[in-house]
Amino acid sequence: MTTDETIAAIRSAAGYRTACDTMRAEHDRIVEDIIALTEIPSPPFGEEKRAAAYLAMLKAHGLEEVGQDEVGNVFGLRRGFGNGDIVVVAAHLDTVFPAGTDVRVRREGTRLYAPGVGDDTRSLAVNLGFLRAMDAAGIRTRHDILFVGDVGEEGLGDLRGIRHLFAQHPKRERIRAFFTVDSPEVDRIVTGGIGSRRYRVAFKGPGGHSFAAFGMVNPMYAMAEAARTLAAIEVPREPVTTHCVSVVGGGTSINAIPETVTMEVDLRSASLEELDKLDKAFLAGVDQAVAAENAARDGTITAELIRVGDRPAGHTPNGAPIARLAAAAVAAEGYTPSFEWSSTDANIPMSLGIPALRIGSGGKGGRAHSLEEWIDVEIEGSLRGMRASLATILAVAEMETA
Repeated sequence: MTTDETIAAIRSAAGYRTACDTMRAEHDRIVEDIIALTEIPSPPFGEEKRAAAYLAMLKAHGLEEVGQDEVGNVFGLRRGFGNGDIVVVAAHLDTVFPAGTDVRVRREGTRLYAPGVGDDTRSLAVNLGFLRAMDAAGIRTRHDILFVGDVGEEGLGDLRGIRHLFAQHPKRERIRAFFTVDSPEVDRIVTGGIGSRRYRVAFKGPGGHSFAAFGMVNPMYAMAEAARTLAAIEVPREPVTTHCVSVVGGGTSINAIPETVTMEVDLRSASLEELDKLDKAFLAGVDQAVAAENAARDGTITAELIRVGDRPAGHTPNGAPIARLAAAAVAAEGYTPSFEWSSTDANIPMSLGIPALRIGSGGKGGRAHSLEEWIDVEIEGSLRGMRASLATILAVAEMETA
């Protein structure tokens, strides 16, 4: 059976149609779940309360082997009728917003406004909607489906939740495919994982009075030179490769040579080889900047580097069955699918050679990672996208259609 024929068979199956009817009937409940979960703060490294709420939801949905692991991921298994191979369907629990952020949802018509409402809280609720729809329709899949709410996708979380899943879950060897449902857009299918290295660099020296100690080494000058050196590094457009000095800080007074200054740096590439080259060039630039400052003035400064992030690059080929099924399901709903690169939880399985994609939760959204983040929960647009992603999941999990 071809890819298009597989998707057509699923879409014409009575069980799938019943599942779609259930999602329509339960649309208000999905919206209620989005609001309830969004209003539980889930800052970086502070996902505990939302994880507890989502764990209770998974238990209420009758999954098997419901639990929570050492790093905070929560999960539950919907058993298939095959040999126990697993398709993971994940959405991340964390947001980029720090503790204390006002996460109350404001509703204007069909739009919901709140930090984190679309990235990725909507997906958590939509995955529960998928589960209820499958159960109401009596859908059977050959492969088990492991539903996961994972921690540590954003920022310095460094994909720690999914990294732990693939390193420590007792059934990790049985995972045959992976989906992260992340943000609304279903037409943009992420098949490529952008790798990244992230550093915090502290430049340290003896410090002193800006006038009386003039001529003493200045860590700020070394940091500025290291940043300038990074800015001058030429990187290829293909494979896409980028660098950024993103956060700087330090010093005590306008009239004091600082003792410590810091900068945080983000290096990215679609290619592990190019990322390694950029990494080496950056580290060499830091060494050169320190040496130049020590040679130019009295005293000694040092640079202490901490790697605070290391996301592996990876790629699910656009021609792989999982990608072709996703594109066919998206096209069947009238979208124009595209294959794109991004940095998501799918990086981890991609880097391990496991077929993996980022797919969407449906509907529209905007202003992600801002206080004015929004999603549109208009029913027809929402259901259209949800149908495409559900069909993709069922195709890869091998839904029984006869």
